[in-house]
Amino acid sequence: MVAVKVLHGTSDKIIQAQFMTEMGTLGKLHHFNLVRLYGFCFGKDLTALVYEYMANGSLDKYLLKENNTLGFEKLLEIAVGTARGIAYLHEDCQQRIIHYDVKPANILLDRNFNPKVSDFGLAKLHNRDNTHISMTGGGGGRRTPGYAAPELWMPFPVTHKCDVYSFGMLLFEIIGRRRNVDNNVPESQEWFPMWVWKKIDVGELQDSTLVSELLLEKHKEMVERMVKVALWCVQYKPGLRPMMSAVVKMLEGSEEIPQPSNPFQYLMDNGFTAALPHRYSSYNCNSTTTVTTSSYCDSSVIAVDSNIVIADPI
Repeated sequence: MVAVKVLHGTSDKIIQAQFMTEMGTLGKLHHFNLVRLYGFCFGKDLTALVYEYMANGSLDKYLLKENNTLGFEKLLEIAVGTARGIAYLHEDCQQRIIHYDVKPANILLDRNFNPKVSDFGLAKLHNRDNTHISMTGGGGGRRTPGYAAPELWMPFPVTHKCDVYSFGMLLFEIIGRRRNVDNNVPESQEWFPMWVWKKIDVGELQDSTLVSELLLEKHKEMVERMVKVALWCVQYKPGLRPMMSAVVKMLEGSEEIPQPSNPFQYLMDNGFTAALPHRYSSYNCNSTTTVTTSSYCDSSVIAVDSNIVIADPI
């Protein structure tokens, strides 16, 4: 079995050539926490990416359903494995690879629930000498609200630290086993990351009911560690966010985690927080934002028989 992800195509020859080059490179990546990209086909009306099949689907269905079957230790393993995969893209490849769309739906789980970072349809390769990347028109229009870093919503240069921010938002959802924005909870808890910060700021984190398993003593240190890492990852200024290799060490407990500063202070000072839950509550895939790189909105992943032959794009 393989999985096929279908994207909308483009007739722009420059984008087509760039996309084919990048997919050829991504297809050569090998890491335990990355989904293998077997091949792709490309056309003006349709693009398809062919991945290895993951028996347990995507992480979001285990986080956002009431019948969650994953224990907290397994969720921590998934968080660490995901961080390792992103660290490999950022730090261990010849060219730095920025994923740009890290979220639970793009973390797939194999038959043993090992996490694999997937969906490289929006990933970009960048020379390590270029510390910042210009994205005309604001990159946020092709990202998922609620996970996209603040700099992606503005016409400013971005770095690989935008993936760190997205991972932090993913980590919050792992901690809470809920969407970061939920209009069905008390207003003070609507935006989960802000609520968590307020709890940790006044020393009430371990007294709060973030998830039911927090009541178990053995999980308290683990959760506090994850919360601190998440807060560092979502710092408003990219330079304050850690490298993903450091995130791995902090989650594993092999590196001390400093007390995080308030990542939402800028938003609070400028009166943006009231609008945040509403802004992040929906996502229009047909955004009209103009970007200079591959602009695709995803359809669902389908499982198909493995006897598909994909031509070598190189």
